[in-house]
Amino acid sequence: MNITVIGRGHVGGGLARLWDGAGHQVTSLGREGGDASDADVVVVAVPGSAIAEALDKVTGLHGQVTIDATNLYTARADGFPSLAHQVKSIIGGPTAKSFSTVFASAYDQITEQRVTPSNLYAAEPGAKDVTARLIRDAGFDPVFIGDLTPGARLLEDSSGLTRALAAQIGPFFYRYAAPGQL
Repeated sequence: MNITVIGRGHVGGGLARLWDGAGHQVTSLGREGGDASDADVVVVAVPGSAIAEALDKVTGLHGQVTIDATNLYTARADGFPSLAHQVKSIIGGPTAKSFSTVFASAYDQITEQRVTPSNLYAAEPGAKDVTARLIRDAGFDPVFIGDLTPGARLLEDSSGLTRALAAQIGPFFYRYAAPGQL
C-alpha cells in the first residue's frame, strides 16, 4: 500500500517506520510539504492546531482514505465537531481517527508485550477496513468504537484522561478485550 504520512515527528515518523517495516511504501512529508497524489492512504500526524497550515503545503490531496492521528491540545477550529472532521473537509475522502490514544514513545516496545496492545479507532465505512489493517500492521489490535461521528470527538476528548494517567505511570499500552479473549 502507498502511504503518505504528513508529519515527521514522534507519531508520524514512528508510524512511517512501523509501516515501512511491514512492507508498505511510505512517503513522509514534513513542514516543507510535498506531493501526496500517489497515496492510497494519507495519514495526518501534525499538531491539531497546525492541520490547515500543514495540509495547505501538500499537493495531490484528492479524496484518498485518510487517517487523522492528530491530538487536541488547543481549541478545535470553528465549525468542526472534531479534528478528524477538519481533516476530512480538506482531503475529502473516507476518514478515520486513530493512533491518538497510543504513545509514540512506546512504539519500539510493541512486540515485547505479553499480549497485543489495543488501539481505539473511529471510522467512516470507506476507511474502516484500511485503518484496521494499518493498525494491525503497526503491531496493535484494532478496536472499533463506531463511526467518525461521534467517535472522533470521543477519542479526542479522552486525551486529557490519557495525559493524566501517563503523568502517573508514564507512557502505557492498553488492552480492550471481551472476557476470555486475553
